[in-house]
Amino acid sequence: MNAINNQTLQLIFGDVTLGVSGEDFHYIFSYQTGGLESLSVAGKEWLYRTPKPTFWRATTDNDRGNGFSYKSGMWLGADLFIKCSNVVVAVDGKKVEKPIAPTNNKYTGKEHAESVSLCFTYITNTVPAAEVEVTYTVQVDGTIEVKVHYYGKEGLPSLPVFGMRFIMPTKAVGYTYEGLSGETYPDRMAGGVPGTYHIEGLPVTPYMVPQDCNVHMATKKLTVTRATTLNNADTDKTTFSLQFEALGEPFTFSCIPYTAEELENATHHEELPLPRRTVVSILGKVRGVGGIDSWGADVMPQYQIDATQDISYAFSIKRVLI
Repeated sequence: MNAINNQTLQLIFGDVTLGVSGEDFHYIFSYQTGGLESLSVAGKEWLYRTPKPTFWRATTDNDRGNGFSYKSGMWLGADLFIKCSNVVVAVDGKKVEKPIAPTNNKYTGKEHAESVSLCFTYITNTVPAAEVEVTYTVQVDGTIEVKVHYYGKEGLPSLPVFGMRFIMPTKAVGYTYEGLSGETYPDRMAGGVPGTYHIEGLPVTPYMVPQDCNVHMATKKLTVTRATTLNNADTDKTTFSLQFEALGEPFTFSCIPYTAEELENATHHEELPLPRRTVVSILGKVRGVGGIDSWGADVMPQYQIDATQDISYAFSIKRVLI
C-alpha cells in the first residue's frame, strides 16, 4: 500500500464489498451481487442495479420470421440469470487474498493505492455453460477501465448480442455520441455518417411491435446526461453526465428506458412500463438484422455471432467535469 496523499485511492475493505474512493467519487464493488454495486460521482449515483454481461436483444420482426429466438432462446435465460463464480482482487498490480470476512479485519480503513482491479468471473446457465470475465480497473482520477471477455464454447447457438448492460436510477435527459448517424446494425451501416450527434430524451423507435431499437455501431464515445436522482433531498436540478469511451476498437451501444426483457414482454407500445430508468448497453458484438430478400430471411453468416468463438473488447467509464 502507498502512503496517504492526494494522488492515491482510498480502499475500504468491507465484509462483502470493496469501496474505492478519491476526490469527489466513491465506488462500491460487491462480491455478493457480483460486480460494481455503486458508482457515485459528485454525490450523484449512476447505478440502479449491478451491471452484468448481457446476451439478449429484444426479438426483431425478422428474428421472428426466421425463428432465431426459438433457436437461440437459451441466451434469454442467460441474460436474466447469470452466476458470479469468482472474484479476484489486485492492488497496485498485485493479487491479494479475497478480502471478505474475517480476512478483511486486518485492514485499518487507511489503506491507499494507485490502482485497484477486480476481475469477476460469470457462468451462464446455458447448456453447456459458458464463462465470461469482466475486469474493472480504477485509476487515481476515478476513471474505470472495463475489459470484457467471453470464452467461446462448442455446442452453443448463435448469440443475439454480447456486452454489458448498465441500468441507471433515473431517466436521462439525453445523450451525445461520436459514431455513425441513425440506427445502425452490422448489416445496416452503409447509410451511417461519422460524426458527433446529440439525442434529446430516450426515444424508442415506434415499431408496430416493440423490439430492439436505437442501436448505434462504430461508436468511439458516449456521454449520458441526467438531471434527477432518487435522493429526495437532492433538489439540485443541474444536469450531470457520465462518459463511456472505447479502448481500442469502437463499441456498439443503445441508450433507451427499457431492458430487452421489458421490450420483449410488450406486444404494443402502450404495454411498456412508464419510462423511469436509463438502460445503457455497451456491446462488443451485435447480430445483424437480415431480411435481404424477405422479412424472414436469415442474417448472412458474416453478420451472425458465433458462440464458439472468443469475444473481447474494452471501454472506460469517466466522470465528466463541469
